[in-house]
Amino acid sequence: MRELNQGDFDILKSVENIVDGIAAMFGKHTEVVLHSLDARAPSIIKIANSHITGRSVGALITNLVLMKLNDEKNISEPYITEDENGKTLRSVSIIIRNPQKQAIGLLCINSNLDASFLSVIKNLVPNFSTPTDTPSPETFARSNDEMMEDSIENIRCKVMANKNISASQKSREMITQLYQLGIFDLKDSIQAAATTLHISVHTIYRYLRELREVQPS
Repeated sequence: MRELNQGDFDILKSVENIVDGIAAMFGKHTEVVLHSLDARAPSIIKIANSHITGRSVGALITNLVLMKLNDEKNISEPYITEDENGKTLRSVSIIIRNPQKQAIGLLCINSNLDASFLSVIKNLVPNFSTPTDTPSPETFARSNDEMMEDSIENIRCKVMANKNISASQKSREMITQLYQLGIFDLKDSIQAAATTLHISVHTIYRYLRELREVQPS
């Protein structure tokens, strides 16, 4: 380890949202820890779901984490540990490097294997106790064209189903929402929107001209 500079700390700061994102994805039974490898004070600088091990910001780096660092693998193999409270954890450690390839931090993910299966599933699946037939609006497109077409169709369905938008305003509203999504920055998007929405190309250009006058890019 060495003393980190401001650029190193800036990189670690940018990783803090990733800590919260991973914790949000996997729920309360997964602890996510960001360690600084600053030689002056190698310690936790960000932690989510700290109730699992009871640690907090400022806690010192563990000897096992240091061993994983010495392995020089950017991503460790999953390993099993037991915390001081007897919880069994499945963990992975990821080395964070600066542009000079120097290790400046560690991102550690610890899943509590003692948590009940039902509790884990409830955390992973939104509204687990109240199933719904409403499909997710997210699609996993295989190309830009497919992504564009899916976005146009989703906006069309959303606007057409909205009873608060008058029939005379639906076309304008669909173009407005697609504009705000940035769809019209894509190649051939105007023709695709005209075909799917049954709006003339001329009308779409007019709506876009008006939108750009009000909301200049």
